[in-house]
Amino acid sequence: MKNCIFCKIANGEIPSTRVYENDFCFAINDLHPKAPRHILLIPKVHVEKFADLDDENLAGELFKAIHTITKQENISHYQLHVNNGARAGQEVMHLHIHIMGY
Repeated sequence: MKNCIFCKIANGEIPSTRVYENDFCFAINDLHPKAPRHILLIPKVHVEKFADLDDENLAGELFKAIHTITKQENISHYQLHVNNGARAGQEVMHLHIHIMGY
């Protein structure tokens, strides 16, 4: 999507330091962390919100990535947080999963 900040990061138009990346998604540290470790997991393709995620393969890859990231970053206690739409608090209209580690 043209003006989507996460699409721009995915395409390399905006530089980022990635803590994880595969063919389907990437992960970056949240700029405004709400936990001692706060990582955003973002699919490389534009999906506006969780309710729009109809690709079972991508859904599975996101959950495999969560497992890999938490092991890689030594995060054993964490919450997964997904806002679905503006009224639910989603600020960037590109699906992303907050991995909040404690």
